[in-house]
Amino acid sequence: MLGINELWLFILSGLLLNVTPGPDTAYIIGRSIQLGWRGGVVATVGITCGCLVHVFGAAIGLSALLMTSSAAFAVVKLVGAVYLLITGVQMLLARPQPVVDVTVPGGAIPLRRVFWQGALTNVLNPKVALFFLAFLPQFVAADSSHKTLAFVVLGLIFISGGVLWCLGVAAFAAKAASRIRHSQGVMVWINRVLGGMFVYLGIRVAMLQTR
Repeated sequence: MLGINELWLFILSGLLLNVTPGPDTAYIIGRSIQLGWRGGVVATVGITCGCLVHVFGAAIGLSALLMTSSAAFAVVKLVGAVYLLITGVQMLLARPQPVVDVTVPGGAIPLRRVFWQGALTNVLNPKVALFFLAFLPQFVAADSSHKTLAFVVLGLIFISGGVLWCLGVAAFAAKAASRIRHSQGVMVWINRVLGGMFVYLGIRVAMLQTR
């Protein structure tokens, strides 16, 4: 036995957390509007990969290290904050692209950049690691002899629900915004909103405390 307590409660809690609007949802919606379905899917994959890093990291004790070692936490926090701030400023200062470039999926913004922005935003955010550390152990039996495996299984269940939700959001946003993508002014403002979001996250990460 994996020693997982109240699996149904975990699944329900995970679904509620996944559908709660947040930075990841905003990022996926923005990229779906800019680049269509493919942009939303790539953003989802990037965010998912970032979350997977934290799930496996939590399973082997990385999250616990971030909680107990102020030095390790400070390093991860600083690197993550700098990355988010630089990315946000670059997006805020980006020059408008011709409409023909913006409307072609992957033309103005390489999909690999969309992927890495989504992945690194999660990987370099210690708050995500602390979330998995705080949430997942609540559903692992204290006397379980397979805590690491239970940690991984719960993490994968949580992420699977998130992937399904995010893909649905991407599909809806891409379809509803098919006309918006033809407006250069709207695309500029979407980029600025995303840039502002990255700057905000960078500041929040920089101010994040372990306790």
